[in-house]
Amino acid sequence: MTKTPIVIALVAAVIAFGTFAYATDAPAMMGSEPETCATCHVMDAVYENWYHGAHQSWATCSDCHLPHDNAVAYYFEKGRTGMHDAYVFSTGTAPQVIRATDHTKEIIQDNCIRCHEQTVESVVMGAQEFDRKCWDCHRSVAHGQRGISLVPLPDNVIYSK
Repeated sequence: MTKTPIVIALVAAVIAFGTFAYATDAPAMMGSEPETCATCHVMDAVYENWYHGAHQSWATCSDCHLPHDNAVAYYFEKGRTGMHDAYVFSTGTAPQVIRATDHTKEIIQDNCIRCHEQTVESVVMGAQEFDRKCWDCHRSVAHGQRGISLVPLPDNVIYSK
C-alpha cells in the first residue's frame, strides 16, 4: 500500500492550518496585547474606555480578566474564553453589549485583590458589606467613565440611574 494519500492529506492539513493561522492572525491571540482583544467591534467602547481609564498604564485585559494562579489555569481560561468568543462571533450570536459572566466576575475580583492586596487589607478592617465586588464602588476605575466613548454602543444607558 502506498503512503502517497497519507502524505497528501498531511500536506493539505498543514497548508489549511497555516492558511487559517495566517488569515486569522492566530499567533496574536496567544499574546496579551489589549489591541488584540479589541479586534471585535463590540469591544470598541470597552477598549476605548480602558485606554482613557486609570488602569491603562498599569494593566492589560489579561491582567484583570484571566486567572493568575498558575500557567495551566491562565492558558486554560484563555483558551476557554477564546473558543467561546470565536463561536459567538462566527455564529453571529454575540451580544451587542458585552457583560462579564459570574465566573469572569470572580476572576476579576480575585485579580483586584491580588494587585491591591495592601489596600484591600486596610479597607476590610472597617465596617462594610463583604458580599460586594470592588467595582460596586469603583465602577469607572478599569474602563473609565461609562458613556464617554465616541464609538457605537457605549453602555451609558445601562449604568445611568
